[in-house]
Amino acid sequence: MSAVTLDYVKTIKTLNNIAESGLNVFNKDSFTIDNGTENPDAFMVRSFNMHSMEFGHNLKAIARAGAGVNNIPVEKCTERGIVVFNTPGANANAVKEIVLTSLMASSRNLFAGVAWTKTLDGEGDKVPKLVEAGKKQFVGKEIKGKTLGVIGLGAIGALVANDALDLDMDVIGFDPFISVDTAWNLSRNVKRAMTIEELFASSDYITVHVPLTDDTRGMFNQATFSIMKPGVHILNFSRGELVNETDMEAALDSGIVGYYITDFPNEKVLKMKNTVCIPHLGASTNESEENCAIMAARQIKDFLETGNVKNSVNFPNACLQYTGKTRVTAFHQNVPGMVGNFSSIISSYDLNIADMVNRSRGEYAYTIIDIDNNVNGEIIPGLEEKINQIEGIVSARII
Repeated sequence: MSAVTLDYVKTIKTLNNIAESGLNVFNKDSFTIDNGTENPDAFMVRSFNMHSMEFGHNLKAIARAGAGVNNIPVEKCTERGIVVFNTPGANANAVKEIVLTSLMASSRNLFAGVAWTKTLDGEGDKVPKLVEAGKKQFVGKEIKGKTLGVIGLGAIGALVANDALDLDMDVIGFDPFISVDTAWNLSRNVKRAMTIEELFASSDYITVHVPLTDDTRGMFNQATFSIMKPGVHILNFSRGELVNETDMEAALDSGIVGYYITDFPNEKVLKMKNTVCIPHLGASTNESEENCAIMAARQIKDFLETGNVKNSVNFPNACLQYTGKTRVTAFHQNVPGMVGNFSSIISSYDLNIADMVNRSRGEYAYTIIDIDNNVNGEIIPGLEEKINQIEGIVSARII
């Protein structure tokens, strides 16, 4: 049996400005950045809307340099076997810092106070006396000893919770889907709310760090506001749609909500009283952009070179140490008999399986198989085609 070695320069296309430190991850011998191509191996993207794009047959991966993937047609990608990555935690510190800054600034009425002080421009020597006379309208409160409710204890929420404890706040958290890794990193002094209603009822400040789903859309509404302490401050650096804005306006007018701090302003929110509208600065730091770009690039590079999947939003994560042996990778439906089909085809070439990993996620699964007695990364003619002909295969690739 003859074999050929398949090796080619892989093409990466960027759809937004990606930090140079991220692009430098791709070694020039094996990768090229070509933003003119219509058929890249992978896209790197930030906020570019990809929903109306047509994808070439060569596309294998999309990496979002950030956490949210609402701008990517994930379902379409899944059906075609295109893995979608995000970069959870890469911008966590940046968001944490702006949350804590906003928490303290709103509590001390700093935003309103600074805006009022600017109106004194032109008063000349009167400014100091006017400041002393007017400052009493901005008397605030200290956060020490107050209760912060953190909804969502992922990479960002856990950092916020831990640092709020260091500021002598009482912290209560709610996250029914908390991961083992996050649990290890979360302080034992964070109190666990058994229900979200418990958190709403006991918090002086509430910060939310959850994705937008059918279950979370409009989670801040008339019913939930009615549970909260009067004057509660709500901080939203996740998604604007988590808040029913009509109900929020009524809650602000009645004083149920003391302040609403949002990173997602629109015309309606701008007109509400006691709102602080931030121009989507949550992750806008040089460090965050670099961290996200580097993480996204490494995930694409590892996947294209070894087939390993980490931080995928549409397929199961699966990693197998790459030793240079020929590797079979396959995205497929999560149905019985798939691994047996792979094994049968491989053995028909008189080859052995050296190592294997199979992971499932809902309706789909991902399998990585290393072939034992085929060295130097040689590609066996016809093997990829036969794997792709198995019923239930979404896409298969030989590395």
